[in-house]
Amino acid sequence: MSVVTAFVLAQALAGAWSSGRPAECADETGRVANVWERAKSPELRRYCNLVAGGSSKLAGTTVAAAAALDAAREAEGVLPGRGASRALEGRALLALGKVDEALAALRDASARDAKVLGDPLVLVAWARVLARTNHRQEAADAYRALLPRASAFSKADRAAMALEAGLVTMTRGAAGLDDAIAALRESLRESVEDGVRDLAALALALALDRGGQVDESHALLLERSHGDPRRVVALNASKDVLAVDPGETPALVALALEMNDAAGARDAWEAYLAGAANGPWSAHAHGHLAALTGKRAAPRVVR
Repeated sequence: MSVVTAFVLAQALAGAWSSGRPAECADETGRVANVWERAKSPELRRYCNLVAGGSSKLAGTTVAAAAALDAAREAEGVLPGRGASRALEGRALLALGKVDEALAALRDASARDAKVLGDPLVLVAWARVLARTNHRQEAADAYRALLPRASAFSKADRAAMALEAGLVTMTRGAAGLDDAIAALRESLRESVEDGVRDLAALALALALDRGGQVDESHALLLERSHGDPRRVVALNASKDVLAVDPGETPALVALALEMNDAAGARDAWEAYLAGAANGPWSAHAHGHLAALTGKRAAPRVVR
């Protein structure tokens, strides 16, 4: 197979997957199999329709996750052992908030068929499940693979994904900071909703401050941060994003409050350190807390 042919096939398969059709539901050229071909295998036809229908139930603003889960499990009964039905099950479980079960389903799906992670819809679920179950390095790798392939998503979705990627990558400490800043800048550029835009500004300001770019961080907060940051992080859209790393929430609030509420900032930094006493950014937080209280800063820890 030539390089060009392989590229065309990969693109076609990606298109089939993104429409809710797994690779086994496409012909050898990557096109969705025609009625005649599928009619020769009624089990395959039923399986393909269930997976596509279940995937459609997870799209749009009205998500029918329970129905998608039923479709995934029915598809598994029709053709057991396939990766696509198990991946759909994982996506549905994530939508239902069952992250541990979702992780098990998606791991099983990729073990059955590594190509399931070629579907961006599955890959974003994989990244989110890994982050929400504290598999941070795997999650960072998944987001790194996802972002260059996110063009098919809406601007709002791309902004949320980039923001999640930045937060997750920042958990790697200084080693992940440059990538985190790049992702957070992308989120701020893509943001179309006020809540996500404001949260992206807070996260980018925090990343810049952690990287020693204090003047840019301060200027960003002056330009973009308006009102109480505690209301920003309490929005439903913000909670969805911050689910990948809830422990960062007090630090986001603390840095913004330093501009006009020193007491509130101290409380927020203390809350952050209560949950991240041994984290990669604890020395940074101790430094801010010391500056606010007039106490000597804790020794900076190099990680």
